[in-house]
Amino acid sequence: MDRTLLLADIGGTNARFTLLRGGVSRPAAAMRLDDHASIEAAIAHYLGSQALAAPPDGALLAVAGPVQGNSAMLTNRGWQVSGAGISAALGIRAARVLNDFEALAWSLPALACPGLLAIGPTLPATAGAPMAVLGPGTGLGVGAFLPPNRVLPGEGGHATLAAGDAEEAAILAVLRRRHGHVSAERILSGPGLVALHEALAEVHGQPAPGLTAAEITAGAPATLGLFCAMLGGFAGNVALTLGARGGVFLGGGILPRIPAALAASAFRSRFEAKGRLAPYLAAIPTWLITRPDAALVGLAHLAAQE
Repeated sequence: MDRTLLLADIGGTNARFTLLRGGVSRPAAAMRLDDHASIEAAIAHYLGSQALAAPPDGALLAVAGPVQGNSAMLTNRGWQVSGAGISAALGIRAARVLNDFEALAWSLPALACPGLLAIGPTLPATAGAPMAVLGPGTGLGVGAFLPPNRVLPGEGGHATLAAGDAEEAAILAVLRRRHGHVSAERILSGPGLVALHEALAEVHGQPAPGLTAAEITAGAPATLGLFCAMLGGFAGNVALTLGARGGVFLGGGILPRIPAALAASAFRSRFEAKGRLAPYLAAIPTWLITRPDAALVGLAHLAAQE
């Protein structure tokens, strides 16, 4: 008998759920987490709407936060998402928690137009080569799919960020005085966008009115352009490190909201600007993931392997 699996993509604000049976998923349902007291309550509400005769046989839960021991703390909410706790509370025999960028990495072989937007030239990927995924949100996620069927999760967002020019070096110096180590996530994330805006103003001796990340994306084009350019430099480093000739995919909570600004920015030129390795990078396609249920696609791919 085919198993019924709960698949969940759980962010700090919203979650998406679906049920998978026999390789076929039900339509995904989105849910505001503010309407529930805990992740167990949110899952119970979803399952109650699905008229199941029994609890699902298992669950795969992609979570926006670092996972340790089959448990994670939601970075933007403070809820604990525990596989053991969910199993005990809801009668699900086996619940596995994994990072959301690990789930996104599992989706990469299945993604295609119209769920992707080329950033830069439309290029063919190298068949059988590694594929990288990265993206800014509450933090900066990084992962990879290694053909034929392996995912490499990591914490690449915490790698030290390099400057591409004198202005960026001055910005990093400002942040280094405040924080010591300046990781890529320190700038290339939602909170990082705010930090970048303030540091850029300080470097140029200008006042920096307190703006949120959403306000910066809507009304601070200089900061947003610099953010995209620095992200391009970081993405190029990831591509070189992983040999990601199968393509670099961009996800996270910020970029799908600014596709035009990203496409018009210096992202692609900075991605390629690696000196003697520029021709290597010029042949690698870069895509923005526009499909909102990509993590659920990845979880379904992972379920098929188990």
